[in-house]
Amino acid sequence: MIAEPGALSRAGLRRVLIVLCVTEIVSWGVLYYAFPVLAPGIAADTGWSVSTITAAFSLGLVISALVGIPAGRWLDRWGPRPVMTIGSVLAVPAVLGIATARSLPWFFAAWALAGIAMGGVLYQPAFAALTRWWGPRHVTALTVLTLLAGLSSTIFAPSTAALVERFEWRQTYLVLAVILAAITIPAHLFGLRGAWPQPPPHEVEQDPGAIARGRPFILLVVAIGLATFSAFAVVVNQIPLLLEHGLSMTTAAWALGLGGVGQVLGRFAYGLITRTTGVRTRGVLIIGAGAVTTALMAVLPGPAALLIAVGMLVGAARGILTLLQATSISERWGSAHYGRLGGLLAAPAMFATALAPWAGAALADVLGGYANVFLLLAVLAAVAAILIAGSVPAPVREKAPTTD
Repeated sequence: MIAEPGALSRAGLRRVLIVLCVTEIVSWGVLYYAFPVLAPGIAADTGWSVSTITAAFSLGLVISALVGIPAGRWLDRWGPRPVMTIGSVLAVPAVLGIATARSLPWFFAAWALAGIAMGGVLYQPAFAALTRWWGPRHVTALTVLTLLAGLSSTIFAPSTAALVERFEWRQTYLVLAVILAAITIPAHLFGLRGAWPQPPPHEVEQDPGAIARGRPFILLVVAIGLATFSAFAVVVNQIPLLLEHGLSMTTAAWALGLGGVGQVLGRFAYGLITRTTGVRTRGVLIIGAGAVTTALMAVLPGPAALLIAVGMLVGAARGILTLLQATSISERWGSAHYGRLGGLLAAPAMFATALAPWAGAALADVLGGYANVFLLLAVLAAVAAILIAGSVPAPVREKAPTTD
């Protein structure tokens, strides 16, 4: 289904992969992972509430989801170089605006601009680039990208904490803006050069509008959206759940961190999964695994070692979900309209990511505790697993791929 690579040499393919690994680490680190570290300091310095500050951050995520839809069309037509370069250029004044904001309207406006930038520099355009350029070997490239980009929080959370201990939050964001400008702008401008390969004619002839209106695509969008909401709500509410189960704060924090290790290990396994399962089976198994492990976290009272082990399995399912989303368009409809369809697919998932941080706490108040929240999240993931079974178009045969 995927066009053979040919627009770039082997060295060119490696260059593109390395560039995107570096720029995704930096972009996620500055635009996403620095915020949770700096939010308490912003609140203390400005007097704005943490919830208000978080609302500005969530606004950026929502705008990035909306921007991702037209950005996907531009990606299909012109390739990733102009889209990602413009995104990285816009990210710099956005971060500078956040750093210098003296009023809430300014702060919200800066995060709105950051959202536009995120729509052009985060995972979706990088996924589109590797899917088209790497052709039949795109699963390998996407796995490497998500493995290394997954280190963004590991690198930037402690680095941001170290900066804010030496400087105040405004100066920290100024330093991060310099890092963002120095690395991502030239990397996207010069590192993503090369002809944008043409997909096979039979893929180009498909009507993306008809695909987007079709039942399989709608089921896929809903399934990925529900699964993403469940996965991210589990992450941000895992510590309160573990505290309910009687773990100490230190142990709960370790459990959350080891869940990140599980996420990395899960991504290592994705290549094997694609070689041994078909499109429909793969989706049901991966999302279903998230449902089962989430339910286990809700009902198991302990001991701590067992809860930590289940938390690592939850992390593994979450890590694989990212790759499932990244490959779901090309597996079903090829790469010709990957950018446009991927933008439509990613938008609800990004909305879910923006909603997840506060939804868990609100649900816990309504449902009487985090265990019940996790049971609800497990049900949502189970529904997503059922829906994704119906998301495979009739021409796509249920067999394990042999191209990667």
